[in-house]
Formats: sequence, C-alpha cells, structure tokens
Amino acid sequence: MTDTVPVADLVDQNCHGVLRTELGLGTFEARLGATPAPAAPGTTFFDTQTGFAVRRWCPPLLGLEAHCPPAHYLARRRELGVAETSRRLLRATGVSAHLVDTGLPGDLTGPAELASAAGSEAREIVRLEVLAEQVADTSGTIDTFLVNLGEAVHTAASSAVAFTSVGADAPYAAPEPPGPVRVRAAAGRWLARRETERRAARRGTVGRGGGGAPLEPELLDHLRWSAVACGLPLQLRLGTAGPARLADFVAATEGHGCDLVLLHGYPHHRQTAALAGRHPHVYADLGTVPARTGARAAAVLAEIMELAPFGKLLFSSGAQGLPELHLVGARQFREALGRVLGAWVEDGAWTRRDAARVATMIGSGNARRVYGLRER
Repeated sequence: MTDTVPVADLVDQNCHGVLRTELGLGTFEARLGATPAPAAPGTTFFDTQTGFAVRRWCPPLLGLEAHCPPAHYLARRRELGVAETSRRLLRATGVSAHLVDTGLPGDLTGPAELASAAGSEAREIVRLEVLAEQVADTSGTIDTFLVNLGEAVHTAASSAVAFTSVGADAPYAAPEPPGPVRVRAAAGRWLARRETERRAARRGTVGRGGGGAPLEPELLDHLRWSAVACGLPLQLRLGTAGPARLADFVAATEGHGCDLVLLHGYPHHRQTAALAGRHPHVYADLGTVPARTGARAAAVLAEIMELAPFGKLLFSSGAQGLPELHLVGARQFREALGRVLGAWVEDGAWTRRDAARVATMIGSGNARRVYGLRER
C-alpha cells in the first residue's frame, strides 16, 4: 500500500456559511447535488461521489458507524441538534482559517459564527454582484448609484480579504474598463429592469422577489475592474464553458497588482491549471475537486499538478450550507494529496521533505501569501 504524506494545516480560501436550521431527508439530499436541479425520480444524490464521501467521513464523528444508512445518520443529526453537529464536523476539518463568501442567500452563518463553531480564524470575501444589489437598495438615481457603488467597493476593500464575482457566465469579460457613458447606460438598464421585477413581485405576477436581475455585462466589467484597482485578490467563478471567456481579461490584468483566483475549475481543471501556469498573477483553486470526484480525487489532483506550478494551487472546500461538505472537502483533499505525493516519494521521484513542503504550500501556505494572512 502506498505511503501517504500528511497534510496538516489547511486554509479554506473559498467557502460559505452553514445552515442554522434543521433539515429533512429530502432537503439535505438536495444540497448534496452539484446543481440546483433535483435528483431524477426514484434516485438520490446520496448515490454520488459526494454522497458516499459524506457517509464515509461524517457518521463516526456523530457516534455512528461509517457508511450507515442516510436515514440513521440524519436521525442522529437531529438528536444532536444543528449547533452541535456543525461544531463536531467543522472542528474535525483541521482548517485554521476560513475565507467566507457572504454573498449567498439563506439562513447561513457569517464569518464570526463560522469561526466560533470551527475554532478557526475567518475573514470575509465580498461578492461584487451582491454589493451592487445592496447599493441599489439605497440609491435613488443612476448617478447616485454609481457614486455610491464606487465608495462601497473601496470601503469593502478596507476590511475584506478578497472580492469575488460569480458572473463568469456573462458572454465576455472585457480586457479594459468600459467607459463612463457605457457604464452609466448599463447601470440605467439594470436599475430599470430590477425595478420592473420588484413591482411585478409586489403584484404577485412573478414567483420571486426583486433584486434577481443579473448585472448588465458592462456594469459587471466596471465592477471587476474597480476591484482590480483596489489591489485585493479577485476570485472569479468559472462557468460551464471553463476559463476561455476570461482569457483576455486575465491577460489584460497582468501587472495591475491584483491576483486572480479561478474558482471551481473542475471539470475544466486542466485548462484552468494551464492558465495559472502562464500568468504570474493567476492561481487555480482546487475547490470541489475532492468532494465531487471522491475516489478519483487523487487522479484529478495529479492532472492539475502536471500543468500548474505548485505555488499557484490553493485548497478550498467550496462548501455551502452543510457542515458535512466542509468536512468532506478537507478530508478528501488531505487523503488525495497525501496519496499523490506519497506515490512520488515511494517512486524515488521526490524526497519526503520536499513532499511535506509542497503539501504545506498547497494546503495553506499559498493562501496565506496571496491573501496576506498571518503565518501560524
């Protein structure tokens, strides 16, 4: 059996809070899925790599046998309560710092509450799209909105550890900031569409509340470039087409003093790793790879490490809602990276000292350097 290299400290450089509310079987199961779509009739998301990983790692921490039936696990979860379950699972991750994207809706814990449950340090990542929504709620005119938006970005930069943008499914990421005329026109269109949706919601003619209108592409580009100017790292969530639509933006931002972190590259992980290898300011996030690939995680990590320098790779869980996903992300990552490095040591390609050094880099050291976190 291949020896493994221990991966000690972890910095989770992109995650979300956990739910404060109890969940039934169906609701819990739905949050195991990789997409918002429900499982096919007669099937369950427990029959996924993520579901099997949850059943492997989580039950023993709640006093059950590994791989116990889901119904037994959820019954024990309810018996312990949400707070105790979250505390046990989060503390078992071995994560010393959580960087928390606070832009998701729902009854989720914030950075301070997550840190308290996990016994970790936690810092906020500000989501640009949500920041625009918040500013729009308190701005009466287009010009006031744009002035307030600029101030809000700079204010957020004084306390946040990074910005993030989830709008990578926009048709194009501009390689230069849009001019003020185009930005003002885009803001006007977005604010008008947003108000139309809010009025329709009040009349009951649509199924959701206002504020759901996606940002106009020029307004999103304006926000991204404003974040670049602040100098904090900017996380960009990749869409279904992978990193291709961001290539021009990535090239144009080189030399601006802002690091870009490409989130959730799987299944386009090879292209994402290659892009990180070509540009000194670009980093590849490993988030969701361990949880989504399960028993295949070591093979996928090895593919990424073929293409990206080890100093450009960052661990994250990408977890949201369920503390189980925080735990699975950490445990699967440790095991997968430990197996990959251990095999190379066993083959004589690496020394154990170098393997331990690289494990620390990817697990926590790179993130501490990129985000300016203090060393442990």
